[in-house]
Amino acid sequence: MTPLPRLPKRPQRITPQGGEESVWDYPRPPVVEHRSERIVVRLGGRVIADTVDSVRVLETSHPPVYYLPFEAFHAGVLVPVEGETFCEFKGMASYFDVVSRGVVASRGGWTYPEPTQGFEALRTRVALYPGRMESCEIDGEQVKAQSGGFYGGWITRRIVGPFKGEPGTAGW
Repeated sequence: MTPLPRLPKRPQRITPQGGEESVWDYPRPPVVEHRSERIVVRLGGRVIADTVDSVRVLETSHPPVYYLPFEAFHAGVLVPVEGETFCEFKGMASYFDVVSRGVVASRGGWTYPEPTQGFEALRTRVALYPGRMESCEIDGEQVKAQSGGFYGGWITRRIVGPFKGEPGTAGW
């Protein structure tokens, strides 16, 4: 008899302390939340986006993904590229190279031009992979990129995991 495959170990939720959020308390399906923190993004040695008008998507086991309005970006920074991906919750995503002073973050940003119901706020916004930018800040705090390169979560000292995307998390 062939043994059954081993199931991934269930992650142990880190208990949040005062002022912290656990990604294990975020909902599934995900939700969109409007935010007013100051978001500053740098690439190529300059600020490419600066806004206090963002939304973040919260989904179980994932650090928040921040979406900034198109108008927060300097002209010419977002260059549409070929290819799309599908999210079971948000719909079809389109991608951008993010370009500044000769630095190119290939497919460094994405948007949902026709998002599904409940995610309409994403239609006029762009998310960025923080690990492909020079820096991303939320109210002056440097963001840490979500591990693995597939997801675009923004980790700050207020967000606790463990997080999807780290080694061994593919089966979560």
